[in-house]
Amino acid sequence: MKERTVGFYEVVVVQDGVAKRAANRMDWDGALSDVARADVASRSFEGDSHMVGTVATYDMQDHLLLHRVKDAGEWLSVVNWDTGDLRELEQSAQEGYVDTSVICFLPFGNVIGIMQGGVSAPSHKALETWLNGIQLFPGFQLQVRPVVAHAEMERLKTASGASRVEVKIMANKMGALQERRGGLARTLRVAGEAYGEISVTMIISVPKKKELREHREHLLADLEEISDVVTGAERARARLVYSDPGGPEHTRLVELVEHSITAKKRVPATDGEGNSIRIVSAVDAILAAAIEHEDALRLAVDAGDS
Repeated sequence: MKERTVGFYEVVVVQDGVAKRAANRMDWDGALSDVARADVASRSFEGDSHMVGTVATYDMQDHLLLHRVKDAGEWLSVVNWDTGDLRELEQSAQEGYVDTSVICFLPFGNVIGIMQGGVSAPSHKALETWLNGIQLFPGFQLQVRPVVAHAEMERLKTASGASRVEVKIMANKMGALQERRGGLARTLRVAGEAYGEISVTMIISVPKKKELREHREHLLADLEEISDVVTGAERARARLVYSDPGGPEHTRLVELVEHSITAKKRVPATDGEGNSIRIVSAVDAILAAAIEHEDALRLAVDAGDS
């Protein structure tokens, strides 16, 4: 089963040459309904390539399929794996072969998840071109940009503890841990010394029990000790604990390294009876990835808590 990448992007509005986040979530449901009712010409745009949008409804929710129409001059063939016979595919004037990307619009901000069906399927920049080309939102110039998890190192200073820390350190960063004495640094250093030129991914989680408060404080202190190393890590995030005077503790997921938010998902193409389920599988994978990364996505686009 092939593993595919889910990429998360934000649709923003360009005004006077400056990209700005929209004040409210745009009416994607209404826009997709318009696309579903439009004829092919109205939902097609030809720039560097010919793109067509269609709408797929799954679990009573509309999703966008964006297709790149293959050029009529591209050589396409089909091989029969049983016989080895090769058959050329010829396009008629009424038909075309397409590469497809699946796009889901998430229920917060103007965040979308995209899964490309292949290397030549439409990218987020192709989606941007198509959205503006067909003027899905008349009067607005749109930009589609990657959702980036921003580093929030300053939040370490106001936290009272850490309930979970995830760090991935590459081999070239291990040397910076030599003089550090905290538990995180020591554990990472021991792994590097034991196995040589490796990358180490470590996850430490402290249960939410009152008697383990000191453990959460200790974990935060160890994280602060290596904060300068963590900023250059491959991946680093923490769920920090905050104590409000007179109120209960609350937690917040904090990204300690800037990175584009993506996920790898296995996407079955057919069911047990050989029927195609590629689109349904892609939608399921995108929405599952969105749930897994919802905290980071909301934080990155300032969409508030779930």
